[in-house]
Amino acid sequence: MKVLNLHSELDKLIKKAQKQDRVAQYRLYEMYSSKMLSVCRYYIKDLQHAEDVLQKGFCKAFLNLKAYEFKGSFEGWLRRLIVRQSIDFLRQKKSILIPTDSFDSFPIADNPMDEVKDTTHIQEAIDNLPDGYKTVFCLYVLEDYKHKDIAQLLNIDVGTSKSQLYKARKMLKDILLNNQKKTMP
Repeated sequence: MKVLNLHSELDKLIKKAQKQDRVAQYRLYEMYSSKMLSVCRYYIKDLQHAEDVLQKGFCKAFLNLKAYEFKGSFEGWLRRLIVRQSIDFLRQKKSILIPTDSFDSFPIADNPMDEVKDTTHIQEAIDNLPDGYKTVFCLYVLEDYKHKDIAQLLNIDVGTSKSQLYKARKMLKDILLNNQKKTMP
């Protein structure tokens, strides 16, 4: 019963925000800003730039809130918008340089997260990936996009998406294993 009340309260809050109720919009911002900032940080290394993207993303969300039709979760709708805003930022900065590969398939690399017992360095390791690798890795692994969707979103070939993911996983695994060796006594 309590879950239904929370869900209906969120729906009421969203409906108020759709009518430009600033208090409702601020409450939505408070509810989701920290989680969405972490989404921005997956893609954008610099915290200040990530915060800027977050602000622009919420402005865009509030401007387009009438497009939310209460189908699926609001958080998922907002997250997709924030991911696209982050990618737009990288495009504007021209920092997504994704070399095209002529390979059609790459072997499946191990998940680098399986090798790591200490998760404190994962964001730092992701930050050390080249932007092209990081973007494809985050879209595929964290956002659950398919290679076809990534290719369309980033305007690259599906094979390039696959190769970038393979290279990102391999590099991430190396970074995490090197960090783990450094911390061992």
